[in-house]
Amino acid sequence: MKYTQGTIGRVFLVKFEDKDVLREKIEELVCKEKIKTATIIFLGALRGGTLIAGPKKAVIPPVPNSVLYRDGWEVMGIGSVFSGDKGPQIHIHVSMGKKQKTLVGCVRDSAKTFLVLEAVILELRGVKASKGIDPSTGLNVLRI
Repeated sequence: MKYTQGTIGRVFLVKFEDKDVLREKIEELVCKEKIKTATIIFLGALRGGTLIAGPKKAVIPPVPNSVLYRDGWEVMGIGSVFSGDKGPQIHIHVSMGKKQKTLVGCVRDSAKTFLVLEAVILELRGVKASKGIDPSTGLNVLRI
């Protein structure tokens, strides 16, 4: 295990609008405000998109298990923002439900807000971390 220590910097309260593309809007805010490292907590609803619900099998490198969802799902989630070789690296996991169905996984680029999504972004200062591709797994992983 590796770790680093920091403090909480600025706090942003964000209200996403209907049909906002979640990761796109977070990236816009992160770039505009020059946020290098942060955690995101959010709740609301997503209209539809793709979720990675674990690997198909527990092998390295993993093959993602993609699940499509549509027609509005209630969500709550958490995410992280780190700097990377290609700019901000945004990683979001959600738990989502609709009627008697539940999905949990990693949100992909196509996720669009349904009506409203609220988020709190906590900037982390003094944290010495970034994200980059791990050659052994092919995954974009945290580097401390």
